[in-house]
Amino acid sequence: MADVLLSLTMRNDVAQVVEDLLLSRPDLARGFTVSLAEGHGAVIPLVEPAELVSGHSPRTQIRMVGPEDRMRAILDLIKAELPGTNIFFWLIPVIEMGRL
Repeated sequence: MADVLLSLTMRNDVAQVVEDLLLSRPDLARGFTVSLAEGHGAVIPLVEPAELVSGHSPRTQIRMVGPEDRMRAILDLIKAELPGTNIFFWLIPVIEMGRL
């Protein structure tokens, strides 16, 4: 099965729970990268005063690469364990990967 890139974007307060969930399943998530991000746009609710002033909401993004069936199993796991957490995701094909 071809590798895909799974990207998850979420509120910062949800990120540690997702990281712990991924770390508990090394059979699905062999490794991942975590980065801070900023959510912009009409679909991002700005709630805190600092968000209203800055015009964006702090987010965390988690990315990982693996076989599509494993990445879909991770999505199923998150849906089952963390319902309603409003995590945005996307899957994209990986053309090539490696180490330099």
